[in-house]
Amino acid sequence: MELIQSFSVDHTKIVPGIFVSRVDEVGEKKVTTYDIRLKKPNIEPVIDAAAMHSLEHIIATTMRNDPEWKDEVIYWGPMGCMTGFYLILKNDRPSRDIYGLILKAFRSVADAEEVPGATAVCCGYYRMHNLEMAKYYAAQFVTYLTENAGKPEIFEYPKTNRLVTEHGQDFYDS
Repeated sequence: MELIQSFSVDHTKIVPGIFVSRVDEVGEKKVTTYDIRLKKPNIEPVIDAAAMHSLEHIIATTMRNDPEWKDEVIYWGPMGCMTGFYLILKNDRPSRDIYGLILKAFRSVADAEEVPGATAVCCGYYRMHNLEMAKYYAAQFVTYLTENAGKPEIFEYPKTNRLVTEHGQDFYDS
């Protein structure tokens, strides 16, 4: 079975940032999946589940209500590894082009007085939210993005180098 694209990224070298994960053609249109990485994989502690859930609600609501971006947003959701989020947008833009959107979305968390949709009617696990920790993680990421905006490594994925057997097969260690 072929390894999917997001697993071809060298997670021992990736840093927090905004990355193009993949670009797909849907009919005649392009759709881009972005990796919005808040934590260095396998090094930093992952984001608390309740805070991650709150960040998902707040940022999805912010993006889907942003006059400039709302028609472009297809999906915003957490990574299973709890180190970041996936954002799927219509069209094909480099990571740097969505820097302002991501910064604005994470800055909006500081102003949140409640988590949108955190009710039994609107959410599958409405009791699992932590607004204060969401604000903490969002503030950390905003500071990081601001301080590192000029560094290419927060916009470009490090790729893994795979061993190739003498028979031409790719070798994967997992």
